[in-house]
Amino acid sequence: MRYSIQEPTLIRLVHRVGPLFWDSDRVGQVREKGLDDFVTQADLAVQETLRAELSRRWPGIGFLAEEDASRPADRERPLWILDPIDGTNNLIHGFRESAVSLALWDGRRTVMGVVYNPFQQETFSATLGQGARWNGRPIRVSDRPDLAHSLAIFGTSPYEKERADQVFRQAKEVYLRTEDLRRGGSAALELCKVAAGRAELYFEFDLKPWDYAAGQLILREAGGTCTDLTGGPLPVTENADLLTTNGRVHGEALALLGL
Repeated sequence: MRYSIQEPTLIRLVHRVGPLFWDSDRVGQVREKGLDDFVTQADLAVQETLRAELSRRWPGIGFLAEEDASRPADRERPLWILDPIDGTNNLIHGFRESAVSLALWDGRRTVMGVVYNPFQQETFSATLGQGARWNGRPIRVSDRPDLAHSLAIFGTSPYEKERADQVFRQAKEVYLRTEDLRRGGSAALELCKVAAGRAELYFEFDLKPWDYAAGQLILREAGGTCTDLTGGPLPVTENADLLTTNGRVHGEALALLGL
């Protein structure tokens, strides 16, 4: 890829939109997109702020973002993949588990990712082949060897409640085989928690590219494994059923959850 982009530069740009998460006027302006699916003026402000700055600095890189997903994007060319606020429902309720998720796709693979939670002042980042970081410090997945000694995270697929029986059946199976379950409500942050060794397993159905593009690179660069629920590679620029682990428990998790 011909563009010269440094990870610290991208982090500084993402940090600039942090104050928008605290803007109660924008957060309070909510529009319903679908069943339990909301967008706030804060989402839109984050997206347009980053779009303008990224386009100014690196013209020619395309843009795939949650709040204008209907715009065509050429997946065979470089793209920014952005979720301006992953965890909008959390933001609306003051739950403080929300993040900006920004990834750089070079036309074949994800080469850089940043996930930033302004509420906790946590920044997870990675560049392909250069490892993963939390607030600038290297991170690695945990070395727990099996599900019996693992903490698991799952997503509830809240926009597809017709899948509730499947989701909670799978969650029960995981709960019975692991130490415990967690649910935070931001896919990007859940991936980063596994990357940082805070949990060993995370799975969720039908994630969108902007939900996981940055987080899956951070997870891989931290030594973890990320596949779909058949064990196949993730498409990254398409929707996917996702399974991510510390690597050591991946086979056992696939046997339990695999489709």
